[in-house]
Amino acid sequence: MGGTRDAKTARVLKVGLVQMRCAPDDPAANLARAIAGIEDAAARGAELVVTQELFRTPYFCQAEEQARFELAEPVPGPTTEALAKVAAARGVTIVGSVFERRAEGLYHNTAVVLDADGSLAGVYRKMHIPDDPLYYEKFYFTPGDTGFRSFDTRAARVGTLVCWDQWFPEGARLTALAGAQVLVYPTAIGWETGVRPEWEAAEHDAWETSQRAHAIANGVFVVAVNRVGVEERITFWGQSFVADPFGRVIARAGSSAEETLVVDLDLGLIEEVRRGWPFLRDRRIDAYGDLLRRYRDSS
Repeated sequence: MGGTRDAKTARVLKVGLVQMRCAPDDPAANLARAIAGIEDAAARGAELVVTQELFRTPYFCQAEEQARFELAEPVPGPTTEALAKVAAARGVTIVGSVFERRAEGLYHNTAVVLDADGSLAGVYRKMHIPDDPLYYEKFYFTPGDTGFRSFDTRAARVGTLVCWDQWFPEGARLTALAGAQVLVYPTAIGWETGVRPEWEAAEHDAWETSQRAHAIANGVFVVAVNRVGVEERITFWGQSFVADPFGRVIARAGSSAEETLVVDLDLGLIEEVRRGWPFLRDRRIDAYGDLLRRYRDSS
């Protein structure tokens, strides 16, 4: 691969990943635990810190129960206010995950970006909503209407997506085309405890490989933050990780313990990789119209 590093574009960004367990029936304790992880990452120099998906509660989408809608909150609201105070006090950008109550009977799975001065830099509402065994998200969440976005922050240009979005190259591409240097994925993924253990290694590998491919295809960094521990019938597999624009995993948390990672991202590598692998330049945007179809039933 050719090209030389332009010193003007070389900058190291320290990013923190807060992988944690969630206590049942205690949102305040879970918020405190997440804030402790953010504080730890900031003390170790992190400029951008990312939480896991829906960190204030256990993963409640394992059952369809009307009472669980009571866990939702507005944006801005208690969680964004708490994260904003930490962001301003520590001078860090925070990506947090919120069960958003947008209006009466209208709810979203939402990522919020709090900039280093505590201001709300952006909101992204999860676009792809699954409906699988123990992941009954269509019952709770309206598909997002924000589109795929990235946000200028003091730390970097950050693109926010959420969990199930991880499997869709279109979302990663559009977010990268919006200028994101880092794609972040708050996540809650695991296995049904004790069911099909022979599939577990393959499922985890597919999850990680899919996101590494987003990093390669778009020449960006990918940050995926997952939860750990057993909640109801799911064992969450942790293994939060960071991939660089080559798709190399440059940091990975363990599979069973709470852990806060702080990882150096050499943002100059984006330019270097894209000069050698100019995938954005060589895209045939004139020939992709059929991507707007559900399926090509006829040629």
